[in-house]
Amino acid sequence: MSDWAAAELQYADLGDVRRKKRLIRLVSDLAAQPCASIPQASGNWAATQGAYDFWSSPHVKASSIVQAHQTSTLNRIQAEAVVIAIQDTTELNFTHHPSKKGMGYLDNSKSSGLKVHSVFCSSASGIPLGVLHQQVWTRDPAFLGKKHQRHKKDIQDKESYRWLTALQATQTLIPPETTVVTVADREADIYELLALPRRPNSELIIRANHNRCVKSTQPEPQVQRLQQTIEQVPPTGQLTLELRRHPERQPRIATLTLRTTTVELQPPHTHPQAQHLQPVYIQVIQALEVDPPPGVEPVNWLLLTTLVITCFEDLVQCNERYSYRWLIERYHYVLKSGCRLEQLQLESADRIHRALATYTIVAWRLLWITYLARYHPELPADTVLEAYQWQALYCTIHHHSNPPDSPPNLRDAVRWIAQLGGFLARSHDGEPGVKTIWQGLRRLHDIAQKEAFTFPQNYCFCQGHSC
Repeated sequence: MSDWAAAELQYADLGDVRRKKRLIRLVSDLAAQPCASIPQASGNWAATQGAYDFWSSPHVKASSIVQAHQTSTLNRIQAEAVVIAIQDTTELNFTHHPSKKGMGYLDNSKSSGLKVHSVFCSSASGIPLGVLHQQVWTRDPAFLGKKHQRHKKDIQDKESYRWLTALQATQTLIPPETTVVTVADREADIYELLALPRRPNSELIIRANHNRCVKSTQPEPQVQRLQQTIEQVPPTGQLTLELRRHPERQPRIATLTLRTTTVELQPPHTHPQAQHLQPVYIQVIQALEVDPPPGVEPVNWLLLTTLVITCFEDLVQCNERYSYRWLIERYHYVLKSGCRLEQLQLESADRIHRALATYTIVAWRLLWITYLARYHPELPADTVLEAYQWQALYCTIHHHSNPPDSPPNLRDAVRWIAQLGGFLARSHDGEPGVKTIWQGLRRLHDIAQKEAFTFPQNYCFCQGHSC
């Protein structure tokens, strides 16, 4: 078992020390081979059966696993002055497994599975810290077909209430002396969320979805639509930003024109208690791309934030913090494509929930390794690798039988891992992505295990003969 897994789960309380040991072993095995099946990652039948028994046990609560990781995440947060808390919702689609019990319908009513809402935290520089809060639920079939009536319900009776409960949990868990900036996409453009009372040092950056009625003071006091208001504001400056790969776009460098103003956001008139609601004072930021590539839709971010904007540097910082929302997209990608959570042959929602809590730790660690190597490349490789792992990695890449006495730096080690996973490491390739890293970790696991347990000390496994 890896020392890191034992440290990460040291706060796990599963009612029995044997269950805790099983969880540590399971997380350690899965993290070493993220894309492997359960039997492959476990290594033998006894460990495989132990994994399935663990997820099947009624004595194991998914909340206990989540809470252990949450406590470790809070320990990492204590070292940060500013924390970015990214909220988002995804779905686990099990339509292809119709025999699963406890599934509900998804956004496509012909699909079935589970809905998951998470708060994924990062440092102010973009290093993943862990999952702070997570809600998993099955949609009630009675909810289907009544979309036109949902606006008449109180927010507590809506599915969107999850955004508010997640914010409340974030504010409760993170110490008040730490500034927490909640970042979310357009689905979070909810009046109740924007109007929710917040503790000191709690701020919001929400991408606008609705062209709401607002009262502005520039150029003169008037009530008009949000988009019209921001377009009347003179540009403040331009920002050059690297846009990451997206299902609908290729990565590129974009030049964004920035505008900002303060508005008085009016309560929605369709709200069941509209006459009792108060306006919300909020800062609006528009980031509009200048001269996009031919045939490409320009980037047009319209952000609502409670942060105080006093200068152009504040504008730039706000846009950079919103760009970290990409991390939770990567987290969902690792869960589904890397850990293959939707392929698990588990027969009920309860078991899937326990597996999700387990794989959440694996997905976080993969992203942590990826971004730690980018932002702190000078760290030694033994920050994330055991001694036998980095030694085996060094010998494999350099075709050498004797590793150095001290570990290489983290950037080199992670690039070597990615090379095992297909990363070409050419001068123009940039830094490796999480996919090549999880593929490389699986190969490294096999190589390191052979070196540590099978071959004599002077065996050069990279050449396939004794040196």
